[in-house]
Amino acid sequence: MYTYTFMQINIASPQSDRRMHAPDVPVDSEDMNSLVLRSQARSMDYGLSSFDAADFSRQSHLTLLQSLEENKFLFQHAAPVMESLYAQIVGTHSVVLLTTADGTVLHSLGDPDFLEKASRVALVPGVNWSEKTKGTNAIGTALHEKRPLLIEGSQHFMNVNQSLSCSCTPIVDPKGHVIGALDVTGDQRNSHLHTLGLVRMSGQMIENHMFAETFSRDISIRFHARIEFLGTLVEGITVFSPDGRFLAANRSAQFQLGLSHDGLRAHTFSSLFGVAISQIHDLFSGIQPKPCQLNLFSGLSVWCMAKLKPRGPWLYSNDHPKQDSTPKASASTFTPRKSELSSLRYLDTGDPQVAAVIRKLCLVRNHDIPIMILGETGTGKDLMAHAIHSDSERRAHPFISVNCASIPETLIESELFGYEEGAFTGARKKGAIGKIQQADGGTLFLDEIGDMPKHLQARLLRVLQDRKVSPLGACKDVEVNVTIICATHQNLKSLISQGIFREDLYYRLNGLVVRLPALRERTDFDLITKKILMNVCQNGLQARISDDVMQLFRSYKWPGNFRQLHSLLRTASVMSGCTGLIEKQHLPDDFLDDLAQAALCPVPLPADDLDLTNGDEAGNLQDVTLAAMAQTLRIHKGNVSTTAKALGVSRNTIYRKKNLLPPDVWG
Repeated sequence: MYTYTFMQINIASPQSDRRMHAPDVPVDSEDMNSLVLRSQARSMDYGLSSFDAADFSRQSHLTLLQSLEENKFLFQHAAPVMESLYAQIVGTHSVVLLTTADGTVLHSLGDPDFLEKASRVALVPGVNWSEKTKGTNAIGTALHEKRPLLIEGSQHFMNVNQSLSCSCTPIVDPKGHVIGALDVTGDQRNSHLHTLGLVRMSGQMIENHMFAETFSRDISIRFHARIEFLGTLVEGITVFSPDGRFLAANRSAQFQLGLSHDGLRAHTFSSLFGVAISQIHDLFSGIQPKPCQLNLFSGLSVWCMAKLKPRGPWLYSNDHPKQDSTPKASASTFTPRKSELSSLRYLDTGDPQVAAVIRKLCLVRNHDIPIMILGETGTGKDLMAHAIHSDSERRAHPFISVNCASIPETLIESELFGYEEGAFTGARKKGAIGKIQQADGGTLFLDEIGDMPKHLQARLLRVLQDRKVSPLGACKDVEVNVTIICATHQNLKSLISQGIFREDLYYRLNGLVVRLPALRERTDFDLITKKILMNVCQNGLQARISDDVMQLFRSYKWPGNFRQLHSLLRTASVMSGCTGLIEKQHLPDDFLDDLAQAALCPVPLPADDLDLTNGDEAGNLQDVTLAAMAQTLRIHKGNVSTTAKALGVSRNTIYRKKNLLPPDVWG
């Protein structure tokens, strides 16, 4: 247990805002030209030719499994951030990539239309993208230069890659060592200057999450020259032992302090902040602690927040509730304190559809009835699953979450079922316990169950029937006692008819089926918006939303649901300083573009899973649907991704009706 409070530190000689942001700013155009020339010279020294064909050499399944195991800490913290990043660029013909420190791709997420192109240039898991194998490229060059880079078009050394635009940032661990890279690659024709900024912010988020977990039991000081940047990605974080010895600092802290990680080792808490470590609890205490001020050793004026070992109850916290470390595709709608998460009642904010769902869940609670949660991506299905577990008699046992879409298909079997020592080359000594066995006595949450490979569906069905799991390479089964919650945004009945999902598994999982409404369908939108805004405006500050902006919010379709709303409000609150009124000028350009596109095609489509029955009414509805779809496809020149986003439906909805649409709509 720790306490977050604030201290205002008065400083005699404030410095300029040049220290305000992280040190890894992109290079200017002149330096960039020199950097590219140096990289291309290295490429030739490696014996590469710009006319070389794409190198499709990739790691074997077993080697990729071992790489994922070796980089598990990175992957666990990067996977959810990758999902959030992808949600912001969906429909832009791009792919999000996570690599190891040597440039080997570990995981990818992307638009289906671009994933096919990416595979043609070897942008797939298991392929190495270091400069030694691919020449000048964003991943290899950013890792070599240890700085974020945008490499596009002819800047690539190999001609085969010159149709790409790639934005990449290295990722460092809490000790300052580069352990991987985050990259967004897309078609150069659709290049956006802001993509590198999104990648850099996402990289900082991954680093800060790893930092917080590594030093969760130490004294953390979070600081920035401007108070509105506390609690954001650009705040500095330093960590000290109870006796004041320096342990670590994130990159923003190193930049603001003007010292490298190694240079900070010579300092203590008192030498950096001018306050004895023994005074910390006195300075950072009180029911409603007030900011105060002191000088840093450099004279920089900073505002601080401390995470301390408590002397009493929690006073203030902006920590996220600690859950299991399994990667998840969707982020929470907003992040309440752990005690608030422990009940389904917390999720009842006045919408009658949600209230009806909660009533049903309460009736089947503690009866071990499988629960299936349906809903669009970003509607809070994972948060609902955790609340179900927390309200059950199994709450003292593990809640294990497996996202069937975020784990590479080649690795999901070993993740779910585990493996014995010697099961394959590179397997860990003593093997590894799978997620199903980890959930023994508790709850197993299978998110995006529709994306589970079909050959594993049969194994899962056997686990549900026999209550036994068979790890890879094991000679005998292991008994397990789990209750199952699963979730999906897909129409499983449609997947069954296509032969993608097993019908017997479907009926084993759907003991109780509940549907979470999309954000645009909820009657408690205003209250939800207020709660999210209270969460993103931390440090005791609070922004307000103008009436004009709220009207825009109410008219928007919110295809990304709560995740999209949370991301938008977080950005807008920072733009407004978390102290003023959020106006239209504080909203992201892509959101305003979506509103403008929606105005061109105001006819709503039915939900993806709506079954059209026979009859005149159904026929009329389908005619309206097809007309709206055709009109929007023409506007977007046949681009299925952007059309789906404008209409607020999935790409599969459009593909399913492809044969019913006129041929001229495809551009």
